Amino acid sequence: MINALLFEIKMSIVSNYKFIMPNKIEFIGDYKQHKGNPSLLRSDSMLKAIGKSINIRVSGHASTKIPIVILGNSPITESYIKKVDFLKTSGVIQGFWSLNPKPAESDFIKVTPKKGFQTIETTDMIFQLSKKLVKNDMNYFSSMISKTDLGEIISIVSKETTNIAKAEKFLTLIRNLK
Repeated sequence: MINALLFEIKMSIVSNYKFIMPNKIEFIGDYKQHKGNPSLLRSDSMLKAIGKSINIRVSGHASTKIPIVILGNSPITESYIKKVDFLKTSGVIQGFWSLNPKPAESDFIKVTPKKGFQTIETTDMIFQLSKKLVKNDMNYFSSMISKTDLGEIISIVSKETTNIAKAEKFLTLIRNLK
């Protein structure tokens, strides 16, 4: 088991303030009033994070065991809900986490149905989520194979006596496909 956790950081300006002489700071607006989008809402930024994660995943055996989390400071939009949840359930990325518990005065997405995106509310929350990822002995695998080949792998694996042995055999067979 590898005890590691990789964070890709995507931080950006979420709120704008104005300094007024001699010592007053005035709130101007949050990310919803910006002309540009914060990093987690920019498609190029998201694609770069996804691309890096896939590059890490396919680089070698050890990298298939390292959880990858994208840290940001803004929420996501409705159009990203299915994407981030799919990326989590497929194992490419273990989550998109926002470290800003109150990025706007108005409503925003705090968590998606499958927790692909979560807003971190406390330091204990990030600690617990990170600890769970590091302690969980996960393995990333991905393949595009025919149902015949998949069925053959399942038949071979089913002969193993324990769930761990089945998992190890499955991962070995799926990685050794030609």
